[in-house]
This record gives sequence, structure tokens and C-alpha cells, in this order.
Amino acid sequence: MEPNKQENWKIKLHEVIYEADTPSGKLFDILLLIFILLSIILVMLESVVSIDEKYHQLLYIGEWVVTILFSIEYILRIISVKKPFKYIFSSLGIIDFLSTIPMYLSFIFVGSQALVTLRALRLLRVFRILKLARYLGASNHLKASLVASRVKIMVFLFAVMITSIIFGTIMYLVEGEANGFDNIPKSVYWCVVTLTTVGFGDIAPQTPLGQFITTFIMILGYGIIAVPTGIVSAEYVRTSQKEDAENEGLKNKGYDPYKNPDDNITIQLNSQHCSNCFVSDHRDNSEYCYNCGNELHPKKS
Repeated sequence: MEPNKQENWKIKLHEVIYEADTPSGKLFDILLLIFILLSIILVMLESVVSIDEKYHQLLYIGEWVVTILFSIEYILRIISVKKPFKYIFSSLGIIDFLSTIPMYLSFIFVGSQALVTLRALRLLRVFRILKLARYLGASNHLKASLVASRVKIMVFLFAVMITSIIFGTIMYLVEGEANGFDNIPKSVYWCVVTLTTVGFGDIAPQTPLGQFITTFIMILGYGIIAVPTGIVSAEYVRTSQKEDAENEGLKNKGYDPYKNPDDNITIQLNSQHCSNCFVSDHRDNSEYCYNCGNELHPKKS
């Protein structure tokens, strides 16, 4: 069944707003990115007293222009999908809403316009333009490595916490209130700062024994920093080797993992969003949504 004129208009609008695979979609995202950056720059400049005093009116007008444009964009996103509430209550929809309302809220709550910095989150859309989805597999490797390492990391952090409490208590007994170690919690805080090699310097040991213990803690800190890095790195290498083996196995069978999609290991390069249920991550060259069966690229009348 051919779509009517109203549906045809919505299809074209959806392609421009939600798809980055077309020239109009890329242009829309680039313009959106420019206005997001402009908005953040305006807010940053407004926070500088000397600049705000001189150009307050210009900055204020500029921010309202950007806010109105984002408001129009938000409304167009709602009307271009078949189920608006899917977009409104999605993560992107909530971010879009939060990045649009601050200037309107400024009529009610003074200073709320500073919330426009939330628009920085929308810069994530640049990945669709630059096709950085190709590197999504690498981020998946990191996520899988962190998940696989979570038990080891938790045990490690628990050991660090115990070490900090023990050495903090020892330093409280050695140094005492006279040298700034007023209580055990404050001594534990000092131990954590020293163990992580931050060293704020707000508390420093004065006795020879305390300085000797501090030296040991600082050396221990360098070793502690390397432990979680090694755990995650080992899991990352293991995950990468596993995927390489799977991909090599497919190639030996005559398949190309980038041309022949596989649910578990394929990296998809498209930016297709379903206009019906608003899900993404479809296979390349998909005609229908994997979630609801809706046609991804309806024919225009």
C-alpha cells in the first residue's frame, strides 16, 4: 500500500533527522553539531564576568536563537516517528528535552540556563557522521573485558581498602593529633591520597617512623596502579584473540564478517532508526526492523 502525502512527508523528514547515510541526513547532523558547539561556547562565555558585562545582551539573544532552533528540532523529531512516546522517553529523547528547556526554565528559576551544558551529551551523534561505528567492536571488547574482570577488580579494591584502613590507623598512632592526624578517618583519607600517588600535601608526617611508613606506602602505590591495568589488559587481549579466531574461522568457510552479518561478532556501519519503535543497531542493508517488523525504508509516493 502506497503511503499518502502526509506519510510521505513524515518519511522524508525521518530520513533527514534520524539517518546519517544520506546527504541531507549528514548535512542536518553537521548543522546540529555546529549549533550544539555554538550553544556551549555561548554559555562558557557568559560565565566569564568581564565578557558577560560587555556582551550580555548579544550572548542572551544568541542563546535564545539556539534554544528556539533546538525546540523546533525536538518537535520535528516527535512528529516524524510513528510512536512519539518511544522517542520522548528514550535516552536521546530525554537528553534532547533536558537540553532544550533550560532557557524556558530561566523565567521561573534564575540561573537554570546553565543546564544547557547538557547539550554536550548530544555531541555523541557525531559518531554517526564520521562512521566511527566501525570502531564499535573495540568498545565492545573493552566492555566485555571490564565485565570479565569485575570479580578480580572488586577483590583488588577490597584489598586496597583494607590496606588503607590498616596503614591509616598505624599513622594515627605514630603521628597523632599534633601532626595533623586528628582521627582515624582523616588518617585513612591521607593514606588513600598517598597510596594513589596524588599527594595533596594538606597532611604530612613529621616523625622519622611516619616518614619511613609513608615512603613504603608511596612505593606500594606505584605497584597498585599497575594491577587493575594488567587485569583489564589481559582480558582485553583474550577477548580480541577470541573474536579474531571466530572471524578467521568464518573466512576459512568463505564468509567475510563485515559483508556477511553475524549476530555475535559483526560490526554494523549504518545509522538506521526504526520510525515505529525507535530502535537502532540494525544489520547493514536491512529492509525491516528486527524488533517490530516495520519497513525501514518505505517507498515514497
